Amino acid sequence: MRNLALLLIASLLTTSSSERAAVPTPERENLPRNLLFAQSANQMLNRDFPSSDISFLLLDASTGRVLASRWENPEAPIPLGSLVKPFTALAYGEHHAFRYPAHICRGTASGCWFPRGHGEVDLVSAIAYSCNSYFRMLTAGMSAPDVSPTATRFGLTLPAPETAGPALAGLGNRWRISPMSMARAYLELVRWRDQPGVREIFAGMAQSAREGTGSGVDRALPFPDALTKTGTAQCTHLHRAPGDGFTIAMAPSDNPQLLLMVRVHGVPGAETAKIAGQMLRRLEK
Repeated sequence: MRNLALLLIASLLTTSSSERAAVPTPERENLPRNLLFAQSANQMLNRDFPSSDISFLLLDASTGRVLASRWENPEAPIPLGSLVKPFTALAYGEHHAFRYPAHICRGTASGCWFPRGHGEVDLVSAIAYSCNSYFRMLTAGMSAPDVSPTATRFGLTLPAPETAGPALAGLGNRWRISPMSMARAYLELVRWRDQPGVREIFAGMAQSAREGTGSGVDRALPFPDALTKTGTAQCTHLHRAPGDGFTIAMAPSDNPQLLLMVRVHGVPGAETAKIAGQMLRRLEK
């Protein structure tokens, strides 16, 4: 399968003459390639996705360096919804020898966002479909001290001491984390990908991109090859909506080189995944 990251770099380094003209030729020849990539990515994403409803962070997966961004105060903690679920799952695993139970999601009756329910799910499918019912079950006996060591290890803001149960899986707005910290926590996950628990999480993120809540990413790409996690959380914009959608997409799936985090005002995470996929597709072109 073609390497998405290499395609992106190649395309950005061969942009049109009008785009390259933004940097004078003598200076451009002396710039490092990753700086050229960052300049081109910023130009493309801001030009082609100008809506103020869309916020984004594009990071180099190997260094954590920000390549492109449009996100007001990305260091400010906000509710990020289900983006926190992988880290909650790791915290659970550390207390249970990384043995994760199966569960029957009955939809609304068991507290899931999906009214009909997901049926029988394990950790992989619960990540793929962001099953709230599964994570309500997983966190039923958990409290803030159970997840704090994992949060610290991945650079996440600690939940308030009284936080417990489903709030630890991003349900509600009790646990607030900055978007930049969350993006970098996912990059740290890449370095743990062969460890127990993380393997299942990455399998779930791959399934999410193929057919789950993040499938809008793979569907937008000519060579689907991403890892995705979506979330929906309380809106924190000045003009409030019922919620904001979030997507983290990393590509290529076998060795991520890029991480794109997107927030879209007023839509759920699955809809945000479609925008994230379009953004990656535009960079590739």
